[in-house]
Amino acid sequence: MLKKSIDCNIIVLMSHYNDNDRLIKCLSSFKEEIPVDILIIDDGSNEKPIAEELQVYFKVGRLTVVQMKQNSGCGKARNHGLEIISKLDYKYIGTMDSDDLNKENRFTKQYQYLENHSEVKLLGSWCDCIDENGNFLFTQKYPVKYNTIKNKMYLNSMVAHPTMLFHKSILETVGFFSEKYQIAEDYAFVFKVSTYFKIENYPEALIFYTINNKSNSSVFRKRQVKDRIKIIYNNFYFGFYPIYGLVRNIPLLFMPRNFLTFIKKLIR
Repeated sequence: MLKKSIDCNIIVLMSHYNDNDRLIKCLSSFKEEIPVDILIIDDGSNEKPIAEELQVYFKVGRLTVVQMKQNSGCGKARNHGLEIISKLDYKYIGTMDSDDLNKENRFTKQYQYLENHSEVKLLGSWCDCIDENGNFLFTQKYPVKYNTIKNKMYLNSMVAHPTMLFHKSILETVGFFSEKYQIAEDYAFVFKVSTYFKIENYPEALIFYTINNKSNSSVFRKRQVKDRIKIIYNNFYFGFYPIYGLVRNIPLLFMPRNFLTFIKKLIR
């Protein structure tokens, strides 16, 4: 049973699968001035993470692990977590991937920004991208202001999933992650939020984002791009950004992620 920390307004949702070592590093990276709880949905790992053992590394709040009966994919795992959280008394939901790392006071900075800008309902941030060995590759800077984010959502997601902190109340309008997009469900979620609510990015790299050749985004690269094209098409209107988004994404079907990472590293 998930127990809320005293005076805690944030719960972080994280799906996990077969990577306990990286999970421990991720949990150890939480260093906050405010209490933050975390719910880990284990998606049928062979070696099950144990909450009591992980709590030693997570020092900013309460940690809960919920086990899925079998591996069902990130979308179903995250939605199971959102279903649990939707019934609990938290104001904000954060998201992370278990192979990424927070910088100090990541959630404290985002929380204070949202508290001071009540019109913003979802806040992401920039990312310092690293490889699997922790080597710095480049800084990914996303648009900061809402109007630019909303337009450029037709190119790709303008908010990185592991940087999100959003008002729990928006779930009443947008619902959970769409499970028909198994590799681009986070893109579809942010796209939908952007059509109803003001979203922004914090202009600072608040996480270390791991570019992992074994991640779903790499292994199922072509399917992810196909899902992205479907999302653009489903939100299409005759205008510059939707047309440019389709034209830009179709060639990506034939470009491996390693090549794009190399190009980004050279440019940035």
